[in-house]
Amino acid sequence: MLNENSLWGNIFKSKIKEDAAVINILRKIPVFDDLNRRELAAIERILHRREYNHDEIIFREGDPGAGMYIIETGRVDIVREPDMHVLAELNDGEFFGELALLDDSPRTATAIVKIPCKMLCFLQPDMLDMIERNPRLGTKVLLRLARTMGERLKKSNEQIQALKEELSIKT
Repeated sequence: MLNENSLWGNIFKSKIKEDAAVINILRKIPVFDDLNRRELAAIERILHRREYNHDEIIFREGDPGAGMYIIETGRVDIVREPDMHVLAELNDGEFFGELALLDDSPRTATAIVKIPCKMLCFLQPDMLDMIERNPRLGTKVLLRLARTMGERLKKSNEQIQALKEELSIKT
C-alpha cells in the first residue's frame, strides 16, 4: 500500500479523487446517467480537460461544432450574436453543445465564460472512436443522447406554443 505522505502516494491519491469527481459529474448528465461505473470510467478516459478564463469565448455562433462541453466549475453564458442576447446561463454540472456529437453543422450560438471554468470536453472524433472500439457502450451513449435531444426539442416546442398563445392574446 502506498504511503499517503510519500510523493507517489500523493500523486495517485489526487488522481483517484479527481477521477471520482468526474464520475460523479458524469452520473448527473442525462447522456451518461444510466452507465455503470466501468462504462463511466471509459468515458472519463476520453474526456479532455480545459480551463477557461473570464470572458473567454469557448466557441462562436457559426463555428463548426466539435463536441459537447460539461462544466465542472464556473459559469458559461450562451448568447446570440450580434446583440449578445443571453439564451441560457449554465453552471456547475451542466452541459451544452451535445448536438455537435452527431453533426458538425455550425454552432447556433456563442458560448462565453462568465466565471472562470474547468470544463470537460467530449469530442466527436473521440466518440466515434469509442463507438468503433466498444459498440455496446457507443450505442448506449447515442440512445441517451437522442433521448436528451428529444426532451430538449419537446421543451422548445412547448415554449414556442406558449409564446404563440401569448401573442394571439395580445393581438
